[in-house]
Amino acid sequence: MNDLQGLWDEEIYVPVWFRNPSPSAQHWREMKLAGGPLTKDAKRFIANCENFQGAPAQPFNQNMGGITCTTFYNTYPQFTNTNDLSLVVFIEFDGFKILFPGDLEKPGWRALLQRTDFCAKLRDTNILVASHHGRESGFCPEIFEHFTPDAVVISDKPIEHETQKMGPDYSRVVRHSGVRVRSTGRDRHVLTTRRDGWIQFTIADGSYFIDTEYAG
Repeated sequence: MNDLQGLWDEEIYVPVWFRNPSPSAQHWREMKLAGGPLTKDAKRFIANCENFQGAPAQPFNQNMGGITCTTFYNTYPQFTNTNDLSLVVFIEFDGFKILFPGDLEKPGWRALLQRTDFCAKLRDTNILVASHHGRESGFCPEIFEHFTPDAVVISDKPIEHETQKMGPDYSRVVRHSGVRVRSTGRDRHVLTTRRDGWIQFTIADGSYFIDTEYAG
C-alpha cells in the first residue's frame, strides 16, 4: 500500500478497488495497529475498504480490451498475517499469463494449493512476479510442481536483507532456456527492477516480448 494516499493527494480518480474481501475494514485496522501506529497509507487503505462497496459499474474482464484477471485469496481469521491475506492475481491476454501474488508467504501459498481451481490456474503461467519482493519467506517450492515459468520478475530495492538473495533459487525452477530480452539480446531467467529498471512486456499475435530500461 506504499504511497496509496499519494493517488488521492494528486487527485487521481480511482473508480474500482480490488482487495481481499474476507477481512472487514475493522479487521484490517486491528491487524495493522498490532504492528504500530497507522501510516497515512494504511489509513487510506482502511478507508477504501469502507467506501468501495458493491460490484463495479464496469467489470474488469468486460472492459479491458480482452485482458482478463482471476483472483484468489485466503480468508480471515484462518490467517491474521496480512501478507498471507494478499490478493493473488492472474492477468491474461492473448495466450500470455502473468501471476502477481503480492506478499504471499509459504503458509498462504500452501493453503491456496489445496484448491484444485488454483492449481489449475497455475498451469501454463508464463511469468511469475516473485512474492514478497523476492524474499525467502515468499518462496514456496511446491507451486513449481504445477507449472514451470519462463522467467521470474523480482520487484525490489537495493538488497537490505539476506532473504532478498533468492535469485539463484528462482533460476533453478524456471524454464531451462529462460527468456530472450529483446532490448539486450540476452537470455535471462530472473529479472529485477533493481538491476533492469522498468520491465516491459509486449504481447502480440500469441507471442510476447520483453524490453528493459537497463542492460541488466
